[in-house]
Amino acid sequence: MTDPSSLSNLHELTTTHLHLNWNISFEEKVIAGHVILDLKTLVDNVTQVVLDTSYLAIKEVTMNDASLQFDIAERHEALGSALTIQLPSALRINTSFQVKIVYATTDQCTAVQYLTPEQTLGKQHPYLFSQCQAIHARSFIPCQDSPSIKLTYSANVTSPLRVVMSALERGVSTTGRLSTYAFHQPTTMPTYLIAIASGNLTSRELSHRSQVWCEPEMIDAAAHEFEDTEKFLGVGEALLTPYDWSRYDLLILPPSFPYGGMENPCLTFVTPTLVAGDKSGVHTVIHEICHSWMGNLVTTKDWSHFWLNEGHTKFIERKIIGRLYGEKEAQLNCIIGWKALKESVELFGKDAKETVLQPDLSNGGDPDAFFSSVPYEGVVGGPTVFEPFVKSYVQHFASKSITTDDWKNYLYDYMERVHGQAMVDKLNTIDFATWIHSPGMPPVNPDTLFDASLAEACYTLANAWNNARESTDLSHFSAKDMASFTTAQKSVFLERLSDMSCLPHRLLEAMDGFYQLTAVRNSEIRFRWQLVCLKASYQPIYDPVVAFVTEQGRMKYVRPLYRQLNLASGGGAELARATFAKHKDFYHPIAGQLIAKDLGL
Repeated sequence: MTDPSSLSNLHELTTTHLHLNWNISFEEKVIAGHVILDLKTLVDNVTQVVLDTSYLAIKEVTMNDASLQFDIAERHEALGSALTIQLPSALRINTSFQVKIVYATTDQCTAVQYLTPEQTLGKQHPYLFSQCQAIHARSFIPCQDSPSIKLTYSANVTSPLRVVMSALERGVSTTGRLSTYAFHQPTTMPTYLIAIASGNLTSRELSHRSQVWCEPEMIDAAAHEFEDTEKFLGVGEALLTPYDWSRYDLLILPPSFPYGGMENPCLTFVTPTLVAGDKSGVHTVIHEICHSWMGNLVTTKDWSHFWLNEGHTKFIERKIIGRLYGEKEAQLNCIIGWKALKESVELFGKDAKETVLQPDLSNGGDPDAFFSSVPYEGVVGGPTVFEPFVKSYVQHFASKSITTDDWKNYLYDYMERVHGQAMVDKLNTIDFATWIHSPGMPPVNPDTLFDASLAEACYTLANAWNNARESTDLSHFSAKDMASFTTAQKSVFLERLSDMSCLPHRLLEAMDGFYQLTAVRNSEIRFRWQLVCLKASYQPIYDPVVAFVTEQGRMKYVRPLYRQLNLASGGGAELARATFAKHKDFYHPIAGQLIAKDLGL
């Protein structure tokens, strides 16, 4: 077994459990302690353990209290440094043993972001949180950092502030100003799902198996926003299998969190941009809940098969939306997703390797560079016959890591077994090679895929503005135009405008007067309106854009806005670069690296 994104000797060894003993120092911005790895040989004559590391300070390695020789290889730009540990003697196949590694993180750790008190809501206490997907666990744990490894883990973490992890809490003991929190995760999972946060945190129960965590200043708003979480879990269980992780808690992170959400088991991390006051951001929570099965339970074997995690998750997400809010709403969500996919393909280029559903990472490429809408939207909802297949797929592959071929083989096996040769004949008409290995958009016509009935009013309004370019009479527009629109419909309206030639500045000014779009606080609407204005180099939007990209660090928003500001005339490029230079320490390391790349820095 190999993984192009791992330097460890996966073909010789597997990790079954790891135990973390950590001490957090906010002053030094360091996590120090040790990890104990439970390892098992897969072949005969194993003489060394090779682990993934990235910018770690390795101090000592022992086995049965005896020191072992180790070496840290020269750094690979994307994959880090291999830690090679020499075993005292060659081990036979199926030998279980433990290795203890004493180490500390460094100031170059890419998995953890430390926030000053000023960067938090309360402004009184520091804060830290981790983000390990795709290959950043190796920067705070020496490990076999591959999704092909499914392990359990436990942890004892000492900190002056509340600690939460992607695991079940066992208890807490306090001595002076420090508390030690004990955790265990009994369900096997990959290393990229190990997660931690520590700060001034409080919680509020949402149901018998769910609570929301955040800073005290946001707890009321967060509890209201996500009060329907149990309902989402119930529909997910009805579609798939019983929930396997005991608890489903939510952690609302500080604004610099780079993603909309991260499906860490037992504790989903979400951006505060979802707390809009109108529950319009719950689709992201539904998406992360679906990952409890798709990705967490059934996992991609390596990052070239990432679409298995995201494509199935997106399919089930829209099934839940359809059951709760109506199939037309789910179809509108598909239309928005198709637009996001189209924009990703346009950004990379229709022939770019980043637009392939199963990208080639064999040259040691950085999986983060392939983060886009492609693995999410490259697979779209199919016929209802696919729903029971997905349930069977979860039952069959639970707790395993699989490849695209595993998926395809099971698809054929299931369809033949359940629906007979006629369904196999239908499958044979699908050009899987084009879908999976060819760059660009999927080989389908979106006009025949989706019910656009909820989008028609959005298209009509956008066309009316487009047709008003030469007119001085705007009396047929009013604030009532969008009064009945949902957040999704407003998004579709703005996206349709974005697809058109840039509107004259006088129309953008008038539109803002009617609809008050610059003043909107909903992040989805704010983001799309700002893009429409930036594409027209509409300078009154420049300051609001700077405000938006510096008050939150969600890459979905900040990267396109920085890119478009950089292209805008009237000093846009200078403003984009100056803004990033001033605020780059605000962003998570993953986001900061990608924004710098976007700006050509």
